Order: sequence, then C-alpha cells, then structure tokens
Amino acid sequence: MRNHPAVVLVAVLLSTFALPMSLTGASVALPDIGRDLDAGLAGVQWVVNGYNATFASFMLATGALADLLGRRRVFVTGLAIFAGSGLLASVAGNIVLLDVLRALAGVGAAAAATSASAILAHAFPGRARARVFSLFGTTIGAGLAFGPSIAGLLITAFGWRAVFAGPALAALAVLALTPLLPESRQPHAGRIDWPGTVTFTAALLLLIFGFVQGPELGWSAPVIVAAFAAAVALLVAFVRVERRRAEPMFDLALLASPRFLGICLAAATVVAVLVPLLVYLPSYLTTVVGMGPGGAGATLILLTAPTLVLPLLSGAMTRLVPAPAVIVTSVAVVAVGAAWATVLAPDSGPAALAGPLLTIGVGVGLSIGLLDALAIGSVAPHRAATGAGMINTARLASETVAIAVVGAVLASTTAGRLADPGFTGGLRTVLWAMAGVALVAAVLTAVLVRRARVRAEPAVSAYPGGS
Repeated sequence: MRNHPAVVLVAVLLSTFALPMSLTGASVALPDIGRDLDAGLAGVQWVVNGYNATFASFMLATGALADLLGRRRVFVTGLAIFAGSGLLASVAGNIVLLDVLRALAGVGAAAAATSASAILAHAFPGRARARVFSLFGTTIGAGLAFGPSIAGLLITAFGWRAVFAGPALAALAVLALTPLLPESRQPHAGRIDWPGTVTFTAALLLLIFGFVQGPELGWSAPVIVAAFAAAVALLVAFVRVERRRAEPMFDLALLASPRFLGICLAAATVVAVLVPLLVYLPSYLTTVVGMGPGGAGATLILLTAPTLVLPLLSGAMTRLVPAPAVIVTSVAVVAVGAAWATVLAPDSGPAALAGPLLTIGVGVGLSIGLLDALAIGSVAPHRAATGAGMINTARLASETVAIAVVGAVLASTTAGRLADPGFTGGLRTVLWAMAGVALVAAVLTAVLVRRARVRAEPAVSAYPGGS
C-alpha cells in the first residue's frame, strides 16, 4: 500500500490527542458524575482508575499483537473499541455500567496508542522521525493541557456525558482515515503471549482494586489482603513466564540495559506526579477553593501548558546538551515543583499556584517527546510496537498505581468525602511524597545513564546534531 505521510501524521496525532483528553476530562467530571449517579467515592474513582488500569494492563499485549497481526489492523480495532465504549458511556445510567465501559475504553486506548507509535516510527524513518515524535510529544501535552479546560466547557454546555462523547467522536473521525494508513508487522510471526498477558493484567487490576477499595472496606479486610497477596503472586508468575518464553511480550532483556531502564524510570516518575494531580486537583479546586469546572480546568493549564512547547525544544536541546542530562534534569525539576506545590491552601488562586504548577509542567514537557524517541529507537525495527508498549506500560502502570495510592490517602484523610477538613493536609502529604520519590528517581536515572554515550545511541542519532 502506498504510504501517505501527511495522513499518517494527522490520524496518529488526532488519536493521540483524544486518548489523554479522555483521562483528564473525566477527572473534571467526577464531582458531577457522583451527584448525578448517586455514586460513592470508590465507584467514582473507578471512572478514572478503570480506564487507566486497562490502558496500562493491555499495553504490552496490544503492542505484541500489533507486531504480529499488523499495526494498522490493531490500531483500527482499538479505535473502534474506544469510540464505541465512549459513546455508550455518554448514555450510561448507573455507575457500575459507566465503570465497565471506561475499563473497556482503556483496552481500546491501549491498542490504539501502541499501534500509533509504531505506525509513526515506520512511516517516518531517519531524521524525520525526530521531528514527528516532537509533534507526537506536543500532541500528548495538548491532550493533557486542554483536556480539563475542554471538559469544563463541555460540562457547562452539555453536562458531564459530553466528556465521554467528545473523544469518541474524534476517534470516529480517525477511523475514516485508516484505509490510507500503511500496514506493517513483525516479519516472522510468533505466538501470542497469553500467559504473560493474563498474569500481568490480573496483577495490576487486583493491585488497583486493593488501593481503591481499601479505605472503604478497611485495609485489614480479607478481600483487600487477598487482593494484594494475589497481585504479588501474579507478578512473580508473570516474571517467571516471561523469562521462559522465546518471544515474550515483555522483553526482560531490555531491562538489563541501564539506559533503557533509566528511560523507563524517568517516564514512570514524571507521570506519577503529573497525572494524579490532574485527577485530584480539579476536585480540590471546586470543593475547597470554590471554583467552577471551567475555572478549575483553566487553572490546570498552568500545569500542562509547558508540555505544548517544550517537546519541540527538547530535540533541539540535544545539540548542546546530552539527551540523558535533559532527562535527569526534567525529573529533578518535577521534584522541585512538587515540593513547591505544598503551598496550596483553601484560599489559593491561580496566581499562588502558578509557580509550582508551571515548574512541574516544565519538567514534564522537557521529557515527553525525547523519552519516546529514545525508547522507540532503542529496539529493533520489527519490535517497534513491543518497545513502545514497554515504555508506555511503565508510564501507565506507574500513573495508575499513583492515582490509586493518592486516592487512598485522600479518602483516608477526608473520610471519603474529598473535602476539608483533611483534603488540604492530605494533598500536601501527597505532594511531599511525590517530591521525595522524584528526587530519588532523578538520582537513580543519572546513575543508570551515566555510562551511555549519546552519539552511540540509535534513538538519539535521529536528532539533528546527534548522529
């Protein structure tokens, strides 16, 4: 099939915008969803956690499927699932159905996201890849940045249901372009790693279940203890399964590379700070500070606006600064921003939060496009989707667990109400913990990548001046 680079770019970037928007937009809608569907905190949390958990769980599996069955085929299937479940979610009449549909949307998002990265890498080789992945990173930032504000406008105009219908309609528009996309796959088809898929998915879902339901049922409740124990056992089983397979969906050999491990650690850390704030800050701003959905969404642009421009600059920065140094700096900046954000208070307005939120955004923005290009370029071309799946799984698993942990802390400090007293203190505790984790991660990343020579790395050679 003839390659249409412009169509590939439009299709991938539009879908890439819709997927993070579905997450951040839903976070703004949580208070309205809870009131309209008469749902408790745990049920409402699954609107976000269900989507993110399946997104993370199925990233590896859909990456492997894309390599084996065809990237375009899996991309189309993922978009169809995402669009269909989103449209159904927009008319859901109870919280259980909404949560199930959101989990299904996460499966479709995983398939679409992993395949999109591989399609982009296949369609744009050499130096062009660096440029399009800079746009790719900017688009992710745009989805995160404008998701809350777009959601606020949609909620004000049409109600919370439009938050799910909007991304679904965008996915339908992309589906109309897919016949023009090129197909690519792994040259020598292997067997699908079902044991690895099942053990990893079940482990992550049980882990999230424990954190979400723990505050409500009690941390010592038999079902919660059993969920955590089973999650650990399944993760051990997953590692054993993957080590024994000739073609595992999670190539543990890549983790033996300090550079790749450092990339995954950095990627996991920055989203573990960013995404929980995108989920829970809107609730704080509306219930404690007293903003409306539109105002809360506009305030969050301070957190995400840097991700719109900095991915375009990060590639150019590698002409002067080694790419690993940029990555380490980005994680350290996120740590500083999280510590600074502890100034938040019930009377905090956009001006008081501008400094810390922009600082976190700068750290995230410096890393987005660069991390993806480094990861994709570090694996063999025929394993591109699997490599993309690994770093995206690191991101999504980290942010999913972080959202659940933060939610558990806030549920405990606020007695399940997400309101003061308790919300401010709980959020400050979370921010200090985030700052500490990010600082440690920056040090570890620096240690892991210190021996890497930028000019020898195939991913970095895609950047101008990096070859």
